[in-house]
Order: sequence, then C-alpha cells, then structure tokens
Amino acid sequence: MNGADVPPLVELRGVEKVYGTGEAQVRALDGLDLAIRRGEFVAVMGPSGSGKSTAMNVIGYLDTPTGGEYLFDGVPVQSVTRQQRTLLRRTFLGFVFQGYNLLSRNTALENVELPLTYRGVGGHRRRELAQRALRRVGLAGREKHLPSQLSGGQQQRVAIARAIVTNPALLLADEPTGNLDTAKARDIMNLLVALNRDDGITVVMVTHEAEMAAYCQRRIHIVDGRIEAADAGGSHAA
Repeated sequence: MNGADVPPLVELRGVEKVYGTGEAQVRALDGLDLAIRRGEFVAVMGPSGSGKSTAMNVIGYLDTPTGGEYLFDGVPVQSVTRQQRTLLRRTFLGFVFQGYNLLSRNTALENVELPLTYRGVGGHRRRELAQRALRRVGLAGREKHLPSQLSGGQQQRVAIARAIVTNPALLLADEPTGNLDTAKARDIMNLLVALNRDDGITVVMVTHEAEMAAYCQRRIHIVDGRIEAADAGGSHAA
C-alpha cells in the first residue's frame, strides 16, 4: 500500500514554525520536508525540543505553519478556513495521546461515542459504532466500565477505539505507550500494527522509545526542526 506510485497522504514542503519574537524567538520547525503515503506506519523520533511534537500538531491541524506548505491528500491545508480545518480534523483524523484523555465520569462506551456525538450521529447508530470499535480493540464486555475500573492498557485501548470509531484515514499517536509497562506497551503496539495492516489506517506515531519504533515500517528522526535521518523499521515491523 505504500509503493512509489501512491501519492502522499501527508506532505510537508519546507514547513517552518516560529514561536515568539526577537531574542525569545524559537524556531521549532526549520524547513521541514516530509511525505507520508497512505497505508504507512511511521515513527517520528527525536530528542526533547527537536520539533517532532510540533510536526505532529501541524499534521493534525492543531497548529498552523509560519511558512512552507502542508498538503493533505493533495489539498493545501493553509488555504482552508479554521472551520474547515476543524471539519477536516473530525472527518479524516484520529488522535491518541500518552495521557488517554478519557472523561472520568463517562463509561468506556460513552467515551468512544464522543466523536460521533460531535458529528450529530443518532443515538442507536452511535452506540452500534462505538460497540464495534470497542470489540475491535479487544474490549467487548467492558462497555459500561468507567476509566477508574480499567487498567492503563485498557484505558489506552478505549482511547484508540475513540480515535478509530469515525474510520479515520490517519491516526496520530503521541507517545501512546509512554504511561505503560513493557508488556502493555507491546500489546498496544501490536494493536496499532493490526489497525494499520488489516484496516488500512495510516499511522504516524511520535515516540522516543526505539523498541516501540521497531514496530513501524519507517522511522524518521527530527533534530532542530529538520529531518536528520530516515530508515526502515525494525524486526517488529509489519
């Protein structure tokens, strides 16, 4: 699915991101060029302050570049309005974070339903899709559990179910195993590999852990806001 004949789903062309002015100015991205093809599983790595999280925020429409061009599926993102960016984010993207970001007073099912609620999906259909997503991540029977009644690994599975319930083209995962022990982290990585391989979801994951990056098909190393190196994934890659 990631052959040379497939056009990029995500393409950054000379993207710059500058925060602050004068002596306080910080150049988080410095002419970043990056292409991610549909169906890839890519790890974005780099030291603290390298720009990897800023790149993720730009790709996810959470931040806008200071310069350069961002194309999503061939469409220049900076040419659309803020409202259109919000619509694009809800329609095509799913997000998974290190801290799960679940609503503590809501059940697993209600947490997964949330993106569908924003879309105006009716109650019956919303529950059906949320139950299907929970089954997909191995949590059938946990629909009525609150986050406090679930392990860290199970909470992250709920977060992944919430991210995929809208059938996104692109899943953005920011340190998704950072709060988990090694065994649970491997379970989550195997799940992400399966979603990429079997469901065709393009996955971009920010991580500082080489063992987790080894599950990806390709690893991109960012230093000082630019790509320093790129290589194929390790022994776990699908």
